[in-house]
Amino acid sequence: MTTRTRPAGLPAQSSAPRWTTELRREDDALDTLAEEWDALAARCRTATFFQTAAWQCSWWRHYGRPGALLVVLVRRDGRLVGAGAFMRRGGPLGGLTGLGGGLVDYTDVLLDDDCADRAAAEFAAALPLTRPWHTLELREVHPEAAVQRVYEQWHGRRRRYPDSLCQYLPAVPMERLLKRVPGKTAQRSRVKLRKIAEAGVAVRSTPVAEVPAALEGLLRLHFLQWQERGVTPEHRTERFARHLTESTTGLVAAGKAAVHEFRLDGELVAVNLLLLCPSFGGLYLYGSHPALRERLDIAGLLFGAALDETVGTGIPVLSLLRGQEPYKQRWRPDQLANQRLLLGPAGPAPAATARAGAVRARRTAVHLLRIRFPRLTEALLARRRS
Repeated sequence: MTTRTRPAGLPAQSSAPRWTTELRREDDALDTLAEEWDALAARCRTATFFQTAAWQCSWWRHYGRPGALLVVLVRRDGRLVGAGAFMRRGGPLGGLTGLGGGLVDYTDVLLDDDCADRAAAEFAAALPLTRPWHTLELREVHPEAAVQRVYEQWHGRRRRYPDSLCQYLPAVPMERLLKRVPGKTAQRSRVKLRKIAEAGVAVRSTPVAEVPAALEGLLRLHFLQWQERGVTPEHRTERFARHLTESTTGLVAAGKAAVHEFRLDGELVAVNLLLLCPSFGGLYLYGSHPALRERLDIAGLLFGAALDETVGTGIPVLSLLRGQEPYKQRWRPDQLANQRLLLGPAGPAPAATARAGAVRARRTAVHLLRIRFPRLTEALLARRRS
């Protein structure tokens, strides 16, 4: 190492920042990075609840494949300014996917807002996609996600495709929100809301210590409400229950989620899980007793509490997340499609071409379903997000 001495009498010059990257593969890497990870998430404007340490650590514990974790880290003068967690695919083609599978509505990496472009370039250069058949496939990427910067900095093959449609509403008091809808629809909604108020339903935001019991009630009611229409199979698994409980408890403790319990005449009749981040709140999962549907407008009941919570915390947008279920459409939400990103090394790659072809085929099939079999498509979407 060569040491240079500043000549006497000249002003000191600041040295250029030192950039380093690191790849972590140990199964407990996310746990050991949790404090730094969340500190970076707080400096990344696009970070959602799915990028918190609570969610990512829990998902990896219950869904990850031992030995398959890859964490990419970027540091500027030792400070973490870029981070992303991926799972290595099994099989002969290998490659990487994002964490979360079908359980997340937004996939992303973390980049410090103060140096996002340079951090994205360093992140892209560190991605270990070296063999011609390797790809990084990321589902459910918001058009303004931080990983879009990594995509732009990637010098190999890259492709974008539309993914699931997400829907959004401004987080404003209910009376202002009703101005978005036609007059007759707004009037019917007001009648339903008055009926809810007159019924005396008690709404409670669950304290952290009671979150596990509340989520047990949520899943029980969730199964009841869908027992005749078919519940999402994964929601019935023990691993989903453990992941939901562990991640949500951490999120509620950090102020990034709220669990609402609804009681009528002292009986628990509904539970709703609302996820929170600075840019929006998201209605993630709910359960309600089937008998309640005969008495009250369940969508109005749950939505009203979620809207009040979101408005109360100063968050500007309420996301209805993925899916186009009919109960969401009554509010005339704005729509924006997520994206599916594929990255691969430069040069030809038959495997990557085949994967891109499969993506195009899936898009075509979904489009045909929506045109020719709208009711079937609606039912499939409802099952996916129930």
